Amino acid sequence: MDDESQALVSEEATRGELPRAVLLKFFGYPEFRPGQMDAIEAALSGQDAVVVLPTGGGKSLCFQVPALCFRLLGRGPALVVSPLIALMQDQVEALVARGVQAGALHSQQTDAQNRAVRQAWLSGQLDLLYVSPERAVLKGFRRELEQVQPALIVVDEAHCISQWGHDFRPEYMLLDVLRSAVSAPVMALTATATPVVIGDIQRNMRLQDPVVVEGSFARPNLHFRVFPLSRQVARVQTLMESLTDAGFRGRTVGSTQGRALVYCATRKKVEQVAAELKQQGFAVGYYHAGRTDKARLAAHRAFDAGRTRVLVATNAFGMGIDYPDIRLLVHFQTPGSLEAYYQEAGRAGRDGAPAECHLYFGVGDLVTQRMLSQHGGGGAGVAARRAKALEQMEAFARADQCRQQYLCEYFGGEESVGLPVRCGRCDVCEDSVGVGERLVEFEEASSTARGAEETTPLSVAEKAVVIEAAGGLTRPVGKASLAKALRGSRAKTLRRGGLLKLPEHGALKHHSEASLVKAVEELLDAGRLEHRGKKYPTVWLKGRPIRQKQSASAAPSRRRPTLGGLERALDNYRRKQARKLNWKPYMVFHKKVIRGICTNHPNSLEELVQIEGLGPAKLERFGDDLLGLIRRHQDEA
Repeated sequence: MDDESQALVSEEATRGELPRAVLLKFFGYPEFRPGQMDAIEAALSGQDAVVVLPTGGGKSLCFQVPALCFRLLGRGPALVVSPLIALMQDQVEALVARGVQAGALHSQQTDAQNRAVRQAWLSGQLDLLYVSPERAVLKGFRRELEQVQPALIVVDEAHCISQWGHDFRPEYMLLDVLRSAVSAPVMALTATATPVVIGDIQRNMRLQDPVVVEGSFARPNLHFRVFPLSRQVARVQTLMESLTDAGFRGRTVGSTQGRALVYCATRKKVEQVAAELKQQGFAVGYYHAGRTDKARLAAHRAFDAGRTRVLVATNAFGMGIDYPDIRLLVHFQTPGSLEAYYQEAGRAGRDGAPAECHLYFGVGDLVTQRMLSQHGGGGAGVAARRAKALEQMEAFARADQCRQQYLCEYFGGEESVGLPVRCGRCDVCEDSVGVGERLVEFEEASSTARGAEETTPLSVAEKAVVIEAAGGLTRPVGKASLAKALRGSRAKTLRRGGLLKLPEHGALKHHSEASLVKAVEELLDAGRLEHRGKKYPTVWLKGRPIRQKQSASAAPSRRRPTLGGLERALDNYRRKQARKLNWKPYMVFHKKVIRGICTNHPNSLEELVQIEGLGPAKLERFGDDLLGLIRRHQDEA
């Protein structure tokens, strides 16, 4: 620190304004963003903290500012544990450019470079040192920590600690050993953490009564849209239209139009998409872990310089990517979890200007993700979590709820439910009917594609069940949707038309979907059912009038049903455990878990694990108690 920096201490520290002075001097910002000051104050007061701020929310300043404050006050440096070398390099370069003494130890530096950084660290010259989690837990490095005694321990991308996080790394589970080597507050930061993951971070890092800082997950400048598309040809055509509409066709360098980033799930798909775009005249590069270091670096630099304004990549082009002007971000294939989707989508519009986030969804994507998860390692619990995460991703893609609101409720937990965060700009907010019709069309197309599937004819009595089901609909539905309901599907998209409430729901589950669709078509040909709609044809009982929607003013008021005995007991148990563990109630388990238990009445741990929101960690802690409550109330009933 130079003399001018040291002067900040006497002038500002006594007024409690040192963090703002550091922010202005080193980073050039006059004010903090929401949540940042809470995290900084926690660190400066010696408290542990978990900081959950969305991508682009300014997480780095949450630890860089207190690190510099500690140095100005004569305290030790900050140790930052980071999972990626590229992320370390970017942050170190940015800090050095601002006059901060920062360094990193990693394998892509020469031995001489690492020795120089280590010497500066041990001699007290560094303000911040970045290391990998593997290096941080080495016994030799922990001995150095005891000698240096850093004033702050930072764990970046902390969701990697949790087995329920989308980027779980086993070495992160060992970082709690740092607590025994250093008497300093620990700050864990991430952009994507559900309440379950936050709880894991607290436990695995042995955080002591941590301050939890959670920013809003709403990104009002991002326009979320879902495109149900099965075929590669349709996806490439849609992608080219979106890129053209956004001004990315051609090779203009340094354009104010910004950049476009296209994510694919596999390396092969990355190369296919990039080749097709290049053939059509787009300035495009591609990036994945299978390329050489030199090729990846060239692709990164070309995108960085604007020579290629479109980059097609796997998630290897991931954490630490910080471009302010990504105007279009496309998921060409559906990712494996909402956490991965939100973090990647959050790389768009980081300058606050409007940006488009497009998700292409198809059943084939789910198959691809299941195949990838089979190679991901981990035990049965991890596999179950991946399967559940994929179900949640599919539910988002099929949802008829505001996309922004859906994401806020998912990541914000129970406390966010019902918050007025409808964005007014996503595909659902702009055209909810169109979204529903596109899903119907998509299901119909998928059903047609399965036409080659072997079918078995329905008996006269079974066809009568189909007609009875059609007679109970509240609005016309697609053939595939009716078939799914008759087979017992609980997909959220079947809420349309009252399909989930039909008495005939699941009555024909012994037939394939193709057989049921064929039966519906036969009933249409026979005149027992009829088509409704032109662009998106649906089915309806022949001759039955469609009841008009009841106006909002005439709608009967809905009262919350009185809690039953088991529901009340589970809610009381949840609150009692929350008080005992010093958690919020939703961190024990969500209300949807209570509803799931009351609906399904599981009688074993194997049945209990099927309840959405309960995983192996929750079962280990609460499973026996929950089964005891269920059995007690069954006996009372």
